[in-house]
Amino acid sequence: MTRTNVVGICGSLREGSYTRQSLQIALTAAQAAGGDTDLLDLREWDLPVFDPDAEDAGDAAAFRERIREADSILLGTPVYHGSFSTPMKNALDYCGFDEFENKTVGLLCVAGGGFPVTALEHLRSVGRSLDCWVIPHQAALPRASSAFEDGQLVDEAMRDRVETLGREAVQYANIEPDPQSIESCENVGADD
Repeated sequence: MTRTNVVGICGSLREGSYTRQSLQIALTAAQAAGGDTDLLDLREWDLPVFDPDAEDAGDAAAFRERIREADSILLGTPVYHGSFSTPMKNALDYCGFDEFENKTVGLLCVAGGGFPVTALEHLRSVGRSLDCWVIPHQAALPRASSAFEDGQLVDEAMRDRVETLGREAVQYANIEPDPQSIESCENVGADD
């Protein structure tokens, strides 16, 4: 029996990022549930602003290959103006159906302020447009600075949400995919 390959993509470039710390917690829980894990920290990848005429720019081909090899993908982002981060959007633009179709995707969002629901909704829409199976459970961490102390997530309810996401990334990695969604049928940009 092969182990489940869970990849986490960190959409925060900030040093000491709560998003990165939260993704590490989710990946640790995924590993404890029987997964092999890998954090793809977008600070470490050369992914210039996406240009369809230069889709293999920088590290794009290697990045896509790492996503293609995953059974489950965790997308972690801070909230910017009610949505997900530019680095996350740019990384996703380098990918398409070959990387995401029929994959299990988990969502994690960190906010400095109130509830980060719109960023999660936006990522869920992206997942549907790429024909992913997006885990119903999602990890939302509002007011993150008060949930962390000395690099540790001390808010137990939030920690439970994050760990559950990691476990479910392994549990649902091989779920039977849904039929193609209407969003993916209309996603002509993915093949553009």
